[in-house]
Amino acid sequence: MSTRIVVVGGGTAGVRLAQRLPVTLLGEEPHAPYNRVLLADVLAGRYAPEVIALPAPQEPVRRGVRAVRIDRAARIVECEDGTAVGYDRLVLATGSNPVLPPLRGLRGSQLPAGVHPFRTLDDCMELRALVRPGIRAVVIGGGLLGVSAARALAALGAEVVLTQQGERLMERQLDTQASALLREHVESLGVEVHTECRVSGLRQEDGAVTAVELADGFVLDAQVVVLACGVRPRVGLARDAGLDVRRGIVVDDELRTSDPYIHAIGDCAEHDGQVYGLAGPALEQADALATVLTGAASAYTPGAGEPAGAARATSAGPGTPNGAFGAPGASSTSGTTGAPGTHGAPGAPGGDLPRPPVPAYTGTRALTRLTLGGPVSLDLASFGEATAQPGDDVVQLTDATRRAYRKVVVRGDRLVGGVLLGDLAAVGALARAWEGDEALPHAPLLHLLTHDGGS
Repeated sequence: MSTRIVVVGGGTAGVRLAQRLPVTLLGEEPHAPYNRVLLADVLAGRYAPEVIALPAPQEPVRRGVRAVRIDRAARIVECEDGTAVGYDRLVLATGSNPVLPPLRGLRGSQLPAGVHPFRTLDDCMELRALVRPGIRAVVIGGGLLGVSAARALAALGAEVVLTQQGERLMERQLDTQASALLREHVESLGVEVHTECRVSGLRQEDGAVTAVELADGFVLDAQVVVLACGVRPRVGLARDAGLDVRRGIVVDDELRTSDPYIHAIGDCAEHDGQVYGLAGPALEQADALATVLTGAASAYTPGAGEPAGAARATSAGPGTPNGAFGAPGASSTSGTTGAPGTHGAPGAPGGDLPRPPVPAYTGTRALTRLTLGGPVSLDLASFGEATAQPGDDVVQLTDATRRAYRKVVVRGDRLVGGVLLGDLAAVGALARAWEGDEALPHAPLLHLLTHDGGS
């Protein structure tokens, strides 16, 4: 008997799973699924929208379908268009929403004309339609997304101001020196950068933005404002269904939520206290879940004399995150019933027989890479802890002529982080050493930055 797998969300995680398994994929956006990482290149005019389309899944995507409710007892997903989709296993890949800052002039989700988040292909195309050479654009947020948006707007000929509340650009990924080099590059593209700068409000006229007000009283004229203030896991559907939600939808090492028939992957999922919000972890989680679901669907059939759908136990297996579904190494069980928020699906018939262990998802070591175009492009990569703690060993190489910077942080005999700008020749070797989390060879630490093999 085939297992009905329904996936809510047509982003990177959902589509990757749908490429691996035959599923019913509900995508809220009207577009074919696309690579969100490349939206800045579409905005800059480097790629046409169709170029960033993701490879097609095994089954056609149901586009423009928004899931609004999960009936866990009946195992049904109810959609805004009035349709209902039954499931045996449900996968939430609902992604994340852009954070809208608490500014004067913003009323909930109602944005003045000219003010846009930068999260979807529709956002991107609306900005492209607005921006023309000489237009004044202000980007609020100097993280990865804000820097990418500012570069793209500058490529279109806009007069761009990039505002960052923190001390430096991309402060979550870069150390002080790397961030200073990044700022130099961004300014060389014609972008005006303001750090330690808090935006307090927006000015409007006839419903359209005209300026950005800073907390110190300074005013930036603006015809276009881009909100790049981060993202927040999209968990409303899961929370309304009674699933365990903290920052994200809490999942165990098999990407299961507190309902054993519902999984979560990608930006919306919280595994072992971590919400990643990056493409790499989303892909790894989708691949891990494909293995889990393949095993769950094919490993067992009802035994002799056992009616299909009889009550059976299910095991979480070892390695369950502490505080999520029991202490590490413990197993949790469920029967046919249970209160919302527990491992029993209320009123759901049957369950799964105990199955042999499947490869667990134990987390992802995510490396961030970015290429900023311009007359001279700048490549950067960062991973782990780029800022050293007392007692750490630090190795740095700086080449002012080539505008290149490399730094690694070593704690004991382990590589714990690093950052590279301008010259990424060593990133392959460094990433392998970091991801492997193994003792470094007895060699001068400078070797870490000069060994470029296999990158």
